[in-house]
This record gives sequence, C-alpha cells and structure tokens, in this order.
Amino acid sequence: MNDEPLTAEDGTGAHPRPGTGRPDPSSALGVTTGALARRLGVSPTTLRSWDRRYGLGPAGRSRGGHRRWTPRDIAMAEEMCRLTATGAPPAEAARVALLRFAPRDPAAPDEVPPGSPAPEPGPGPGPDTGSAGAVRPGGPGGGLPLGDVRQECRGLARAAVRLDAPELTHRLLDAVRRHGLTVAWEEVMVPTLRAVGRKWESSGDRYVEVEHLLSWHISSTLRSAPLLLPSAPPAAKAPPVVLACTPGEQHSLAVEALTAALGERGVPTRTLGAAVPAEALLACVRRTGPAAVVLWAQTRSTASVPLARHVAGLEWGAAGARGRPLVLPAGPGWDRRTSTGFPRCTGLRDAVATLSRPYGDVDGARHASPAR
Repeated sequence: MNDEPLTAEDGTGAHPRPGTGRPDPSSALGVTTGALARRLGVSPTTLRSWDRRYGLGPAGRSRGGHRRWTPRDIAMAEEMCRLTATGAPPAEAARVALLRFAPRDPAAPDEVPPGSPAPEPGPGPGPDTGSAGAVRPGGPGGGLPLGDVRQECRGLARAAVRLDAPELTHRLLDAVRRHGLTVAWEEVMVPTLRAVGRKWESSGDRYVEVEHLLSWHISSTLRSAPLLLPSAPPAAKAPPVVLACTPGEQHSLAVEALTAALGERGVPTRTLGAAVPAEALLACVRRTGPAAVVLWAQTRSTASVPLARHVAGLEWGAAGARGRPLVLPAGPGWDRRTSTGFPRCTGLRDAVATLSRPYGDVDGARHASPAR
C-alpha cells in the first residue's frame, strides 16, 4: 500500500516545493484525489462518484483548478469507507458522513457523534442502485472487480486492499458466525478471492500482498471454525476421509474449507495439505484405510488421472472383506472427460453431502450418527 502522508509534516497541509524545502502554496489546500484514493484503498473513480452522487467531495481547489481534499474532506471520506464497510448502503453512509463532518449550518440539527454505530441497511435497494433499483455490478469494493455480490464481500475487499489484518479477522469470523461455514465460503470468501486474483492478473505485480494476506486470514478462519460453530460428535472408530492436493498443486484453501465443513458433520478427516507427493499420499491411504480420498487440482497441469485411478484401485483388509476408497477428484483442474468414472461435485455443499453418505448423512443432516 502507499504510505504517502495525507498532509505535510510541517502541519501546514502543504508539500515542500521541489528543490527548495519550502511549502508549495499550490498544494496548501490538501491532497489530490489520486493520493487519497491510494490511502483509503479505493479507486479515484469511486471518490468522484461519491462527490457526484452524494455531494461528498473536496471543498477546495489548487490555484491551477485541481481538486484538493482538506482534512475535513478526508475525515468525511474515511467515515464513508468505514460505514460502507460495515454494510451500510452508500447513500445512507454518505448522509451520516456529511452530518458528522460537513460545515455546520446553525439551523441544522446536531451532528451525529463520531464513532457511533453504522446505520442499519434499510429495506430499500442495495448499494449502487440506478433509477430502476437494480444492483449495478461493481460499486465500492476497494477498487476490486467484485460484480454483483453480497455486501460483506465489499467490506472484506476494502480491508484486504488496506492490509487491515484486524478488520479482516473480524469480518471473516462474523461471516462464519452469521451465515455458517458453507455460505461464508461460497458467497463471501471465494468471490473476494476471485476479485483479488483478477485485479492481480490485470495489474502486473501489484496486489500480490493483498492476495497473500487475505488467503492467510481465510485459512486461519477456516481452522478456527470448530471453535465458532456447533459440531456433531466425531464418529468413533469410523474410517476417515483423506484430503490432499495433487503433486505440484499449491492451492489448498478449498481443501481446508472442506475439512472444516466435514468437521461440522462429525466426519473424521486426515488433511495432508498442498503439493502432496504421490508416494506420501499412497502411504497415507494404505495406513488409514479411508472411506474416501479427495484429490484437489486447481489447474489441468496438476490434475493426475493416473494417480486418481491408482488410489481408487488400492485395497486393504482381510480376504473377503477388502476395502477400497471412494475417490473424489475436486477442483477446476478436473474436466468431465478426464474424470469419467469418478463422482463429481459442483461446490462445497455438494462435496460435503457426497462425502457424508458413508457415515449415514445421506440428506446432509448435521447431527446424523455415522454408520457402523
């Protein structure tokens, strides 16, 4: 992120004129829209949109006619970011920000005290609505290409772009508590991750740190899920589900999400994580005798059909009672042609239902007892 100060260190609000060390009067009114956008983690277009739609913009201009944000303007923009990040509709957030920080009219009602809770979203249209009330793709989301998503994604995106670790933790835990693990993963975490990935791809080497920080906090939240949500008692003496990324596959967040969701159902798991060598995977399967094996591949280059078939052919146990695992190829790396003969799942919810069936959870009931 850009650590450019919002005002000069001399307290005048002016930046030194190059080569002189003296303040430049042309910048005394404040900072540019671009500098403020970088500081807040939003796009300059978003700031201009707030000015055009809600009147929340810079009050001053430089001698050359360029827009400059004063400390009061900056405080309004920061409050707008804070309120929209909590889920408030932009129009209502702008109204409150203006009440708190705009120049007061003696005849106007008292300002809303700074730091008070965000306004509750009303029953009207969601953020960034047009005259017809339809949700517009995009909108305020930390400058990320979010599209038509849950409001929680926008707050999560802003926190990620700002590299605000405490806010990321708070928002992720709140999403899990409020919506449950499956909805939080599929409708909050994944859309935000995809938006960061698209931004990274279109911005060269920028935003890599944003993706890494967001991924780390999502991983931490998934591993904390057993402490946040009520879970079914673990299945005693039942064979586990083994979850592993294929050799060379480094993307393991989906495996962690599936591990946490299965733990909610009381399904025992053995999760091996990213880039598991084939020999290590086969050794784990032989030693644990699992009911199922999940092989995650993010790309086609890591989706190994021979490995999946090899695992599916493994047997263990006494003669006449030999067992074999159900093999579930998971992830976008597997296509229908290469994974013919294996079960397919369309998402986390579907995968949990498929893997829970051997434990007597045919309908996905959370507290069903495992089969003996």
